Amino acid sequence: MEKIIIFDTTLRDGEQAPGASMTPEQKLEVALQLEKLGVDVIEAGFPVASPGDFKAVELVSRNIKKCIVCGLARCIKQDIEIAGDSLKRAKHPRLHIFLATSKIHLKYKFKKPEDEILELAKQATRMSRKICSDIEFSPEDATRSERPFLFRVIEAVIKEGARTINIPDTVGYSYPQEIFSLITDIKNNVPNINKAVISIHCHDDLGMAAANSLSAVLAGARQAHCTINGIGERAGNASLEEVVMAIKTRKDAFKGLYTQVNTKELFRISRLVSSITDFVVAPNKAIVGRNAFRHEAGIHQDAILKKRITYEIMNPADVGIPESQLVLGKHSGRHAFDDRLKSLGFCLTQEQLNKAFERFKEIADKKKDIFDDDLRTIVEEEKRIVSPVWELNSFEVHSGTKIKPEATVILNKKGKTLTETSFGDGPVDACFKAIDKIVGCKGKLEDYRLESVTSGEDALGQVSLKFNIEDRIISGRGLSTDIIEASVRAYLDAINKLS
Repeated sequence: MEKIIIFDTTLRDGEQAPGASMTPEQKLEVALQLEKLGVDVIEAGFPVASPGDFKAVELVSRNIKKCIVCGLARCIKQDIEIAGDSLKRAKHPRLHIFLATSKIHLKYKFKKPEDEILELAKQATRMSRKICSDIEFSPEDATRSERPFLFRVIEAVIKEGARTINIPDTVGYSYPQEIFSLITDIKNNVPNINKAVISIHCHDDLGMAAANSLSAVLAGARQAHCTINGIGERAGNASLEEVVMAIKTRKDAFKGLYTQVNTKELFRISRLVSSITDFVVAPNKAIVGRNAFRHEAGIHQDAILKKRITYEIMNPADVGIPESQLVLGKHSGRHAFDDRLKSLGFCLTQEQLNKAFERFKEIADKKKDIFDDDLRTIVEEEKRIVSPVWELNSFEVHSGTKIKPEATVILNKKGKTLTETSFGDGPVDACFKAIDKIVGCKGKLEDYRLESVTSGEDALGQVSLKFNIEDRIISGRGLSTDIIEASVRAYLDAINKLS
């Protein structure tokens, strides 16, 4: 059996998706779950990009013991030195350096000839090797590079000490047969390629990132760059859960290959990343989407009841999705609530448990049944806000077809109760304007989304929004069976991030 190395770049390339920024503490939370998931390499960030990114890589380096921790750097002396400094506390450090090799980049980005680029690649690899023994080199935009030059660069950096050669489809331009051909040609035309691991890094601009990554594996690549939920720049990266589950499910195609990923943790980390980034997982998303293991058609339901494999190629339990749901209601006690959360994999402090239980009771009074999805969302909502400055006390709305919407909102701040009333274009707008009066700032709504978290007439509604407040784009989320309340909570979530 031969292992496919899973290189997770959620914290670096994934975070480069517009709006997906994470704090160093949030990156550590994801990294700890990635370690539990069993990935081989965690690319924690691009240390030279900002002080926050440097801190994040350093924080992850100090706390992750089982995985390789990787920092990204351009082939520039300052980048390499700063990345090296951020990895000093890592038990298993790796420096990942990159330099574009396509004519498009050489002509328009660097304005340098091939020989100069080749020399820069050699110098950077040599310098990196003095700082770290584990070097990965990426010829950026490899799939649009001329192959003879690409082969020269790869051969040269291996001679200088690179032990992993990553082939990026930087702009998602390629397709599976082309990727297979490229990896095959690299194996056949780079004399010293046996001294390095071939890796693949695919983007999803044409919707083929996972397919391209798997094609590379079939051609001989033994490391795959992935992100949780496929997040990343533009259309995203190859989805880790799709790549891993394809290798596990299609053992006939990927003979003798395996990953060390604990697939039962996939759903949990998918939800964590979605919660932290505010990037909603599409219901039809493969493996971890809400509908991935749901069946509505009568023919399908009948067949599933007779034999699951008729319409399911994977067991949902294998990716951490429970097959049954425990129903909790307003009469349930704290012990039953805590016990169910533990069975779902949540480990809460007493304070977090108390807050989550209070929220559970509020929702249970409005909702007939509470299901597992409700519980997950309640806990994720409560964990997102730490010691909020502004808390919702209550609100009241007067609205109708012939009434100008009016809202009165009461907020708590450090023991004080503040009340304001305002009119608006609708009940939600009226509430937002009343809040603006209380907190003393006004935000411009940039994005507003409402989705049903669970099913049924009394389903929980989740509002996700983005506000421009004081020239900062702040996201917020709110949860309630009442969409106006969910909107108010989402707005307060955004304001509390600013406070």
